[in-house]
Amino acid sequence: MREHHMRWAVIAATTIALTACAATSSNTPSSPAAAHFPVTITEASGAGVTITQQPHRIVSLSPTATEMLFAIDAGSQVVAVDDQSNYPPSAPLTKLSGFTPSIEAIAAYAPDLVVAADDTGGLVHGIGALHIPVLIEPAAKNLDDSYREIGQLGAATGRVPEASALEKKMRSDLAAIVASIPKPARQLKVYHELDDTYYSATSATFIGQVYALLGLKNIADGATAAAPDYPQLSAEYIVASSPDLIVLADTKCCHQGLSTVAARPGWSSIAAVKSGQVIGVDDDIASRWGPRVVDFLRTIAPHVKQLEVRAA
Repeated sequence: MREHHMRWAVIAATTIALTACAATSSNTPSSPAAAHFPVTITEASGAGVTITQQPHRIVSLSPTATEMLFAIDAGSQVVAVDDQSNYPPSAPLTKLSGFTPSIEAIAAYAPDLVVAADDTGGLVHGIGALHIPVLIEPAAKNLDDSYREIGQLGAATGRVPEASALEKKMRSDLAAIVASIPKPARQLKVYHELDDTYYSATSATFIGQVYALLGLKNIADGATAAAPDYPQLSAEYIVASSPDLIVLADTKCCHQGLSTVAARPGWSSIAAVKSGQVIGVDDDIASRWGPRVVDFLRTIAPHVKQLEVRAA
């Protein structure tokens, strides 16, 4: 589990750099699903992917894309998902890998669309040679990128109204959560932990953008000399920064919690540890840029609210 968790961080760091652009269809769907096709999606790389007919045998090699597909009611069109797509529980989990994809294994499911987060292992070339469209949906850099990918998947699957409804609900839910937090008397600091070797995420990442919504100052931003997106911080740096809030996204991979953090040498002096504001979150929810970002924010918000009330 830990190996996969860190692989995600590395792949996300690589693919985020490509997420500068957006995509929509060259045909704006407005009629029944069958009339939406052919449709052309412009990927983040600038490549155009044409889907001639509504797909009914989708293979998803991206856990986030899997969550998005099911959230827009395209789950019935998905025949196989990769070995990391563990949500929703009804997703057809297989041994397929999104990190080391096997063209032969993917082709065995006779897909009419393959969705992935990255073009690894010659995926696009190999599947493309079989005349099967491949849609690459890389790690989002911010919420706009997430909404954009939901829209792309809606267009690609003939689920445009459902994708639009999901985006509207996400926007509404997130706005309500943010509005529920009082304005702070001072800016609170947060440390996001990806694993127990202190890899973190800066504001140049999707994760960091979530904290920005809550008005938090990310201590990882001060360590961008190491990496602009996913730097490895030192214990000394974290202790000296004394964040008000610590969010542990390594509860599953590394079994971290308040007790293990408090036992680290010197960490008992950190403000968050003193106040007990050390939150354990689900590793998967915290690392995926799909619809469950609302759950992530909803988990953190009460702690931020409590801290800000104290600071007022």
